[in-house]
Amino acid sequence: MAIFIMTLRCADQPGIVLATSSAIVSVGGNILENDQFTDPTTGTFVMRTRFETTVGTQPEVLAVLEDHLSRFAPTLSLRDENTPRRALLAVSKYDHCLAEILYRKSQGDLPLDIPAVVSNHDDLRGMVEEAGIPFHFVPVTADTKIEAEATWRGLIAEHDIDYVVLARYMQVMSADFCQDFSGRTINIHHSFLPGFKGARPYHQAHARGVKLIGATAHFVTADLDEGPIIEQDVVRVSHARTVDDFVALGRDVERTVLARALHLVAEDRVALVGQRTVIFSQ
Repeated sequence: MAIFIMTLRCADQPGIVLATSSAIVSVGGNILENDQFTDPTTGTFVMRTRFETTVGTQPEVLAVLEDHLSRFAPTLSLRDENTPRRALLAVSKYDHCLAEILYRKSQGDLPLDIPAVVSNHDDLRGMVEEAGIPFHFVPVTADTKIEAEATWRGLIAEHDIDYVVLARYMQVMSADFCQDFSGRTINIHHSFLPGFKGARPYHQAHARGVKLIGATAHFVTADLDEGPIIEQDVVRVSHARTVDDFVALGRDVERTVLARALHLVAEDRVALVGQRTVIFSQ
């Protein structure tokens, strides 16, 4: 029994769900989960359907879906649930997000393949290689940024990467890279967006006497920290908390928010509609 996850995006119109259901029935399928949403602003329809079948391979089932749904001109994907999404992790010196991801993966709690980790520093090599993952040291300067990104592109192609994950990678990606991997590059921002931009966000927040601090996982765009938001969380703080307390609490939120965001994309639960995301519940 194979289990497939289908995602679909197209202009909203009558008959989409009926056509999808008919296609699944025609390959002996049984729907296990179905979520759908129509964006009222753009009129875009998005759907995620998880179903089981004993008939056909992934290419064969996809061909049937495409045939039944062609009149709707959808953006359509179909993944065998036993074929995990693949992510290239990028890190610098901070290890908390990386440690959380590696731990969840080791416990079977993150259905994501990680064939490689890339970094502009060598500090986290030991942690990565101990987990049995190849570590690629790719230093970056203002003069070598494009060359470094070319190395990344090679790794993405070599390992058939679905998502690039900036797990506290402390470099800004070029506009070309952001455009070429739009909707496929995920960043964890050390603040609750929109919020305090630039350096030392926790110091800015502390100076302003905030009562909540948080973190935001979002898709990367050429506009720094302005991309579509995938996941967020906050923690309440009081006037008695120090800056060091803010940093410790912030790191805790960052790692859990990023891990939850990766779980969502790993299960194809995130749909992009313009500058917004639709998140299908787990």
